[in-house]
Amino acid sequence: MRGADHHQSGMFSYISADRRVPEDHPLRAIRAMVDVALRNMGPQFDAMYAKVGRPSIAPEKLLRALLLQVLYTVRSERMLMEQLNYNLLFRWFVGMNIDDSVWDVTVFTKNRERLLAAGVANILFAEVLAQASSRALLSSEHFTVDGTLIEAWASHKSFKRKDGSDQQLVDDPGNPTVDFHGERRSNATHQSTTDPEARLAKKGAGKEAKLSFAGHVLMENRNGIAVNACVNLAEGRAEVEAAVAMVEEIPGQHRVTLGGDKNYDTKEFVQEMRDHQVTPHLALKATTIIDARTTRHPGYAISQQKRKRVEEIFGWLKTVGGLRKTRHRGVERVGWMFTFALAAYNLVRMRNLAAAAA
Repeated sequence: MRGADHHQSGMFSYISADRRVPEDHPLRAIRAMVDVALRNMGPQFDAMYAKVGRPSIAPEKLLRALLLQVLYTVRSERMLMEQLNYNLLFRWFVGMNIDDSVWDVTVFTKNRERLLAAGVANILFAEVLAQASSRALLSSEHFTVDGTLIEAWASHKSFKRKDGSDQQLVDDPGNPTVDFHGERRSNATHQSTTDPEARLAKKGAGKEAKLSFAGHVLMENRNGIAVNACVNLAEGRAEVEAAVAMVEEIPGQHRVTLGGDKNYDTKEFVQEMRDHQVTPHLALKATTIIDARTTRHPGYAISQQKRKRVEEIFGWLKTVGGLRKTRHRGVERVGWMFTFALAAYNLVRMRNLAAAAA
C-alpha cells in the first residue's frame, strides 16, 4: 500500500545525533584522536581566558568546527555556520546538541587573534604528532623536505609602486582600470596594498607570476606524515632557509637522511646538511657534488621514491584543505592556517593507516 505524503514534523525526537552517525564513518576515528589532543591542550586553553566573566564558546568546539571547514572544503566561515545549523554530522563532530543555536559568524573573527597569539595551531599539530609517535607511525631517521607557493589573497591590481608613481585610469573609483602590460615589476620596486607581505613569485620558467607566500613541509618517509612546517616570504632562498631551520629541529644527534628535489642540490646546502649530520638524498643536478659514496646505497633509491609523497601532502592541502589560494593575509595568519591544515591532513593520514591495518 502506498504511504501518505505527510509534511507535519514530529514534536519530539528520541534519537541522538551520535546514533545517526554510522559506526564505521571516517569522522569517528578522527573525532577520537581530536578529543585526545584537545583534552591534553586544556592547560593552554585555561591560560587563554580570564578566570572571571561571562563564559565563552568552548575553544574545543571552535577548533572542531575549523577542522570540519578544512576536511570538507567549506569555503567560508559563514557557510560553515550554515552547515552547522542543519547538518547533523557537523553538529555531532563539534559537540553540539540538536537544539543548540549556532554561533554568530563573528565568533571566529573575535577569537582568531586569541588562537593566533597562543600558538594553538602549533600545539595541536604537536599533539597529533605525539599520537602518531605513540602508534609507531613515524620514522626518526629518514625525511623529505619540499616547498610550495600559496597564492595570496591579493590581485595584481594591488601590486603598486612603492613610491606611489603609478599611472591608472580613473574610470571607476571602486575598480579602476590598471594597464601594467610591458611594465617591469619586481618586489624591490612594487608592493601589494592589499597584503604587503605577499611577494610576486612563479613556480618556474615560463610560468605566470602571482602574489604568493612560500609554504614548507618536512615529511617523515615511513608513512608520509608531516612532522614540521613553516610559511615565509616567497623570496629567493626561502626554500633553503626553511629546510635548514626544520632540519635543525629534528630531535636527537643521530645521522639522518633528507630527500629533496633538484632545487636543494647546491654546494652550500649539501655542505650545510653534512655539517648537521644529515646525508643529502637529493635529486641530482648536472653540477652536483653528491657522488657515488651516497648514491650507491639502496637507501638513496628508496629516498628518491619516498620523497614524491610530499607532493601528495601539497595536493591535499590545495584541493581539500583550501590552501590553493589563502583566505588570510600576512605571514603569521597564513602560517597558522597552513600548520592547522597540516594537522588535519595528519589526522586523515593516521585514520587511513589504521583502517588499512585493520
